Amino acid sequence: MRDTSTHRAGIIGYPLGHSVSPAFQQAAFDALGIAARYEAWETPLERLADRVARLREPAMLGANVTVPYKQDVLALLDDIEPQARRIGAVNTIVNSGGRLTGYNTDSAGFLRALQEEGGFDPRERRALLLGAGGAARAVAFALAQAGAKGIAIANRTPGRAESLAREIASLEVETEVIPWEAEPIGALLWYCHLVVNCTSIGTAHGPTEGLSLVAAELIPRAVLVCDLVYNPPLTPLLKEAQRAGARILGGLPMLIHQGAAAFELWTGRQPPEDVMLAAARKALGVTSS
Repeated sequence: MRDTSTHRAGIIGYPLGHSVSPAFQQAAFDALGIAARYEAWETPLERLADRVARLREPAMLGANVTVPYKQDVLALLDDIEPQARRIGAVNTIVNSGGRLTGYNTDSAGFLRALQEEGGFDPRERRALLLGAGGAARAVAFALAQAGAKGIAIANRTPGRAESLAREIASLEVETEVIPWEAEPIGALLWYCHLVVNCTSIGTAHGPTEGLSLVAAELIPRAVLVCDLVYNPPLTPLLKEAQRAGARILGGLPMLIHQGAAAFELWTGRQPPEDVMLAAARKALGVTSS
């Protein structure tokens, strides 16, 4: 195991008022007796390069990266792990002797949550992704590599959706880009088995708090509705899905799985996922399973 005495790690993003990563990552360090501090580093864009450069300091283990910087940090790193390079997004940075390597633990974290907590096998299934940013890229590659039959993408900026669709098409999955409007999204849902909100819409303490991309009237009962937003645990979209009688999967399982993988990359230790989950649920005010 690496010497982590008096070391630091943190999460880089903007804003960070919703994040519970400091709560559950610190709980993991404490549970294993590792003398390291995990902090929230809310960083405006003009300070991003400086914040990443500071990760080279000997005391730094590395960082998690969240919205909106999962793609921006690529140019600031020395090395990119192959899966992260393929996805084109980084959510974990590891400092090794002043050299920074970027990883993507979102992809495997999402697939694990989908299969274990969601009970969903994406093979030969069709999915609709809402968004085309860093999180959506991780989800798209995870689904395509797991054998999904088709992936449709809706995004405010069509060009980003088209670019992502072209990239995953090389993995022998059918792709489609649809308009960022309720009517085409709702129409396509009837042909999908899974819909994933990969945007920050509905996040607590943010400008879209309380908003849902899709109303209950547009959600079929047979579709699994997944929201990567984890704060609040029951997002506006998931509430609409419940009204429609559809199955739901919140963002907390993926958050823990990707965070645990990052923890292992920093420390070389097996992460205590039960401790991490309990700490995250406490921070979110969740008192029942």
